[in-house]
Amino acid sequence: MQNSNNKGGFTLPGESGFEDLTLELAQKWGADVIRDSDGTVLSDEILNSDYGIYSTICIIRDHNDWANKNSDKLQQTFLMTNPKVAVDSILTFHLLDDFFEDQFKVNDTTDSIKYWQVFDRTTGREVNRNLWTYEEEAGNVTIMNAIPWHKYTVSFLAYRIWEEISMYNHTTNNWDKEHLMPIDPVYPETQEYMCNWLDNWCQSHPATTVVRFTSMFYNFVWIWGESERNRNLFSDWGSYDFTVSPLMLDNFASAKGYKLTAEDFINKGDLHVTHMPPTKKQLDYMDFINDFVVSFGKKLINIVHNYDKKAYVFYDDSWIGVEPYSKRFENFGFDGLIKCVFSGYEARLCAGAKVETHELRLHPYLFPVGLGGAPTFAPGGNPTRDAKEYWNHVRRALLRAKIDRIGLGGYLHLVQDYPDFVDYIAKISDEFRLIRELHVNGGPLTLNLNVAILHSWGSLRSWTLSGHFHETYMHDLIHINEALSGLPVNVSFISFEDLHNIDLNKFNIIINAGAKNSAWSGGDNWTTSVEETLTRWVYEGGVFIGVNEPSAIDNYDNTFRMAQVLGVDEDKISQICHGKWQFAITPDTDIIPDGAYVPLRSKVHLTDGNAKVLAATDEHPTFTVNKFGKGYGIYMSSFETNAINNRMLLNLLIKYSGNTDSKYITSNPYTECAYFPADKKLIVINNSDQEQSTCIKTDSNEMSFDHIAPFDTIITTL
Repeated sequence: MQNSNNKGGFTLPGESGFEDLTLELAQKWGADVIRDSDGTVLSDEILNSDYGIYSTICIIRDHNDWANKNSDKLQQTFLMTNPKVAVDSILTFHLLDDFFEDQFKVNDTTDSIKYWQVFDRTTGREVNRNLWTYEEEAGNVTIMNAIPWHKYTVSFLAYRIWEEISMYNHTTNNWDKEHLMPIDPVYPETQEYMCNWLDNWCQSHPATTVVRFTSMFYNFVWIWGESERNRNLFSDWGSYDFTVSPLMLDNFASAKGYKLTAEDFINKGDLHVTHMPPTKKQLDYMDFINDFVVSFGKKLINIVHNYDKKAYVFYDDSWIGVEPYSKRFENFGFDGLIKCVFSGYEARLCAGAKVETHELRLHPYLFPVGLGGAPTFAPGGNPTRDAKEYWNHVRRALLRAKIDRIGLGGYLHLVQDYPDFVDYIAKISDEFRLIRELHVNGGPLTLNLNVAILHSWGSLRSWTLSGHFHETYMHDLIHINEALSGLPVNVSFISFEDLHNIDLNKFNIIINAGAKNSAWSGGDNWTTSVEETLTRWVYEGGVFIGVNEPSAIDNYDNTFRMAQVLGVDEDKISQICHGKWQFAITPDTDIIPDGAYVPLRSKVHLTDGNAKVLAATDEHPTFTVNKFGKGYGIYMSSFETNAINNRMLLNLLIKYSGNTDSKYITSNPYTECAYFPADKKLIVINNSDQEQSTCIKTDSNEMSFDHIAPFDTIITTL
C-alpha cells in the first residue's frame, strides 16, 4: 500500500480495461485502496498492484439463477391501487395497472391473500372479504355490492422482481443486461444460500481486504409508476415498507403478540412517511426488523472475519434495519461505515457511528447523470463545479468531526475528458488528509454551548431527516442540521420521551423545527406534560428556539403549545375577527449580519405584545425574541442555510446561551475556522467563490488573513 504524508485515506474506483488510467489516478489522488463498483470488475493487474482492495457485494441481488428457482422467496411490499369510484354495484381493479410492470408481480398465494384488504375510502371502512373476489388469471379484484359513488381501493402484496438500485443504475446508464431480483433472507432457505454463497465468495477473492456490504438486506422504499409522467410514485429513504412478506408478518405476530394488517402499512395511501410522527405499531415493527437484520447480518460479518477480511457497510441503498444510532448497531461487528455525501450533516452522521473507520463517498458519482437526472459526466455537465459545491459543504463538517477516509464511486473512464475534475480531486484529497491530520491528537475547540434538536425520532435519526439534502431541502430542520454541522457547538438529538428521562439542564438551547403534525415538529407528542416540562425549563433559564410551526397541534387554545414561551402563535381562521398587536421592527445587528434573511413560511401574530420583533415580512413577524422568566423563547418563520444565515444562527446561539467568549470565530461570515489546541493549529476556510479576508481573535492576539482564494484552506501554527 502507498504510505506517505500525501498518500492514503482515499478509495479510488478502478475499472478493468482502463488499468493505466486506474493506476495513474491512484498515484495522482494519493489512493491507498482501489474498489470495484456496480457493473465493473478489477483485473489481475489492478488486484496485484499493491493496493488495498474493496470488493462491493449486495448480498440480496445478483443471484438470479437461485432466485428463478425460488421465486416465492423474492422480496415484497404492500401496494395500494389508485382509488376508483363505483358507478354501479360491480367494481373491478386490475391490480398492477398503476405500477411499473418491470418492478412488481402480484403475490397471489394463499398466505399472501390473507393479508389483502379492500377499503371503502368514502366511509373509511374495510369491505368484508366475502364481498370481493380475486381472478388469478386476469390479475383482477372484483367488488360485489359496491355502493355507487363511493371510492374504493385494494391493498395487496407484490413481489419486487427488479431490485431498485439495479433498476436505477440500468435506466441511468442505459444498461442492456439482465434485471437483478432481490431475494429475501427472512426465509431459512435463503439464509443458508447466502451463508454458503458468501463463504465461497470469500474463498475465491483472496485479494480483497475489505468486503463492502451494499448495504444489508432491505432497500429504502422506491415505488415506480407505469406512466412516465409520474414514474416516481413514492420514495422514502427511511421507510421499512420493503421488508414485508407473509412470513415476516407472521413472525412479527408471534414475537409481539399482535397482528399487523395491510392498512397498518398503507395508512389510507399515505404510507408511513418518515417525515410524520411514528406510531407505536410502526416503532414495534422497526424494532423487530432491526433485531432480525442485526442477528442475521452478524452471521455474515463473522464469515468475512473468518477470512481475515474487514467488513464495511455502505449506509445507503439496502440500509433498512441498519440504523447506525440504534442500540444494536455495534452488535453487527462492522469495521467501518461508508456514507455517500452531498452535505455536511451527512458527514456528521457518518462520523458519529460507533465503528473503527468512517469513510465518505464523495459526489458527484462518476455517472453520466446525477440523481436528479441532470448531466454530470455528459454533454452539458460540469463535474468540477459540482465537486466544488459538495466539497464546500462537506469540508465545514470535517473541521468539527474526524473522518478517516474519502473516495469516489462509479466508472473511472468517464473522467478522461475532464482533466480539470481530475486536478480538483487531487487538490481536495490532499486537503482532506491535512484536515484529518489535525484531529489525530485531539478534537477542535468548541464553545461551551450545548444544543439539543428535539423531534419525534430523537437520537435514532441523528443528523438526518429522510434522504440527501436535495430530497429534503424544503424542511427547515435539514437546513438547521446543515448549518450546525460546521459550527463550533455541541449538538445532541433528543426525542419527546427523552424529555422525562434526561437532565435538560445540560442543554443551553433546545430547537424544535418543522411543519405542524410532522415528525420534526412533533404532532401528538406535544402532550400536557411535554409543555409543562419545557415551559419550566425555559422559565428557569433555558432557551427554546422554534422554527416554522414548532410545537404545533390542533384542538387546543393555541396552535403552538409553546406560544406562551415564544410570545407568538400561528394565525388561524378562528382569529380572523380578533385584533393583533402592532409592533415595530428592532433589528439586532449583533445577531443579523448584512445579507442574512428569515423567509416567511408560517404566518404568526404576537400573543401579548411583549416579544421583540427582529424581522418581519408584509406585517408578519418572521424573527422574534421573547423574555420568559430567566430564559427566552425565540421564533423564526423559517431557516435557509447559506454562509450568512449560518453565521446568523451562530450569533443567535452565542448571544442567548450567555457565552461571552468570542475567540476563534472569524470576523467575515463567508469564512470559518477551527482551532486544534493539542497541536496549536488553526485552520481557516473560505466558503465563497470570491476572494475573502478575515480576522480571528486567538488566546493571545488578533490575527488577520488577507486575500484568501475562493474556496481555499489555510492552516497555520499559533
